[in-house]
Amino acid sequence: MTRLIVWRHGNTDWNAASRVQGQTDVALNDLGREQARTAAPLLAALRPDAIVASDLSRAADTAAALAAVTGLPVRTDARLRERHFGQWQGLLLTEVKQRFAAEHARWRAGDPDPGAGIESLDDLGKRLGTAFQEAADLVPGGTVVVATHGAGARQGCGHLLGWDHAVLRTVGSLQNCHWTELRHNDARGWHLYAHNVGPITATVAVEAV
Repeated sequence: MTRLIVWRHGNTDWNAASRVQGQTDVALNDLGREQARTAAPLLAALRPDAIVASDLSRAADTAAALAAVTGLPVRTDARLRERHFGQWQGLLLTEVKQRFAAEHARWRAGDPDPGAGIESLDDLGKRLGTAFQEAADLVPGGTVVVATHGAGARQGCGHLLGWDHAVLRTVGSLQNCHWTELRHNDARGWHLYAHNVGPITATVAVEAV
C-alpha cells in the first residue's frame, strides 16, 4: 500500500484578508508558521519516507517544519503550485466580485473555465494529479507527504480518484495546514482514506484561493 498525504500550507496574511493568491509567492504569517510547527509532529508520527513541496514559499516553508522534525530533505516541484488565478491575483475577493462580476459568478457556480485568465480545472487537475502520482512513485509502498495549496490539492486528488467536477464540489476545502490522505493498492487503485485532518488549534476557515 502506498500512502499519499496531501497537505495544505499554513495561513498567510492574504488568506486572512481573502486576497487571491494563486501563484503569487506570499509568505506564511506568524499563525501559519505556528500551524506548521503544530502539525509537523502529527505528520511525523505517520513515518513519512519522502516530502515534496510546491516551490512557492508558503508551501515550501510549511514542508520545512516537517523536515525539521523528521530529518528528511524536501524536494520541490513547480507543478505543485496553486491554480493560476489570472487577472484576479492580488485582488481582494470583494474587488473581484466588483470588477469581474460575470466571471466571478461563473466561478462561484463551479464553471471549470470561468475566464479572466484563470487556469481551467481540467488543466489544474492534470498538472497536480501527475505531480502527485510521480511523488507517490518515489517510494512505492511507502508514505509521501506533499505540501501544496487548497484548490490544487482538491483537483489533484480528484484527478487521481477519477472524480468529476460535480463530485469535487461536494468536498469541503482543506483548512490551512490540514491534509487529505489517499491510499493506493493494486486491487482498488487510489481511494480516499481521510480528509481535512489536522490539529484543532490550526483551524482557520478561509477560501482556497
